[in-house]
Amino acid sequence: MAWHRVAELTAIEEDNVIGVEVAGRNIALYRVAGKVYATDNVCTHAYALLSDGYVEDGCIECPLHQGRFEIATGKGQGAPITVDLETFLVKEEEGWALVDIA
Repeated sequence: MAWHRVAELTAIEEDNVIGVEVAGRNIALYRVAGKVYATDNVCTHAYALLSDGYVEDGCIECPLHQGRFEIATGKGQGAPITVDLETFLVKEEEGWALVDIA
């Protein structure tokens, strides 16, 4: 495991998404129902940053073609998505979100 400090918890608002770069990866961080999640920040359908998308009902909607992914699992929610998102473990420590990126 390689835990990386990626963002202050106060920067991740409820039902919102932010993008960060860590260990050469573009990661999206979300807060849903008080819990912080992390996924790859690039849509698997077409290159678009999910951090420019919309969080609703526990899903992130891609700003390019409106494909939706479940934030907690990375699972695509139908067309045009055919490949799920990679997800990462997150822990909260001393006011920071840490993400496990191997």
